[in-house]
Amino acid sequence: MKQIKLSGRELAVLRAIDYAIGSTGTEIRDKTFIEGQDVADILNGLCDVGYVEVVPVLEPITVQNYADARFEVNPSYALQLKEAMRRS
Repeated sequence: MKQIKLSGRELAVLRAIDYAIGSTGTEIRDKTFIEGQDVADILNGLCDVGYVEVVPVLEPITVQNYADARFEVNPSYALQLKEAMRRS
C-alpha cells in the first residue's frame, strides 16, 4: 500500500471537510482561511487523485463554481487519509 503524503494546505482542507456529511466549498474556505482560488486549486488536486469527491460533479472546480458544491472524503481512502493526518 502506497503511503499518502499531503502538503500543509491539503491537510487543512481535508481537516475542514466533515467526514459524516461533507462540507461546501464556502465552509471549507471559512474554516481554513485560505483564499478562494487557492481552495479551488487544492480541491482540484485532491479530486484528481481521488481523495475527495464533489457533488454535483464539477469539471474543473473553479473559484466561480466551488462555493455551493458539497465535498466529501472518498470512503475508499478515508482510513489512509486519517492515518496520514495523524502522522503530520
